[in-house]
Amino acid sequence: MRLALFGGTFDPIHNAHLDVAREAADQFDLEQVWFIPAAHPPHKTAHTGATYEDRFRMTELACQVDPRFIASRLEAGDGKSYSFDTVERVRELGQQPYFIIGADAFAEIPTWHRWQDLVRLTEFIVVTRPGHPYSAPPGARVHRLDTVALPVSSSEIRRKLAAGEIPEELPPAVSRYIYERGLYQPSPGHVEESTAFNQR
Repeated sequence: MRLALFGGTFDPIHNAHLDVAREAADQFDLEQVWFIPAAHPPHKTAHTGATYEDRFRMTELACQVDPRFIASRLEAGDGKSYSFDTVERVRELGQQPYFIIGADAFAEIPTWHRWQDLVRLTEFIVVTRPGHPYSAPPGARVHRLDTVALPVSSSEIRRKLAAGEIPEELPPAVSRYIYERGLYQPSPGHVEESTAFNQR
């Protein structure tokens, strides 16, 4: 099966995530794209918004728009959410996945846990803007995905939600879930952090 993994905090998942996954699936003939919310992202130092369970449920709802999209609990649990471990688990299931990643995050690959092993185990679909170059570490197998999807900041979406707005960047089912659960309301000492195409 032609499969790609798409990880991130998805706090919250938004239309740009879905657009990227759809374009990747179309361009690389993917049968499935697994959206994998990170329970404990290694590069995150502050809780920004929703719990893991809420982020996973929003991802499930968003994935209903395309039968190729699957919400996965591969990174649930108490441990750090390392991409190398996730790819290893999928390979143990007999799959050889692609790995969807934003160009900015891809540039930081050498800071990731066991990054050289990750580069050895998977092929990357790197999401970039037309005309924007990027560099790849030695040995990386890279497929470029030029997308016209405008960059969307999850932190900006959270700010709009905290102000009582319903951001148009959210899938309707996700907007309803956020409203019903009362998510992303401001609290004292709240710290915002960008999670657009967050990877690790």
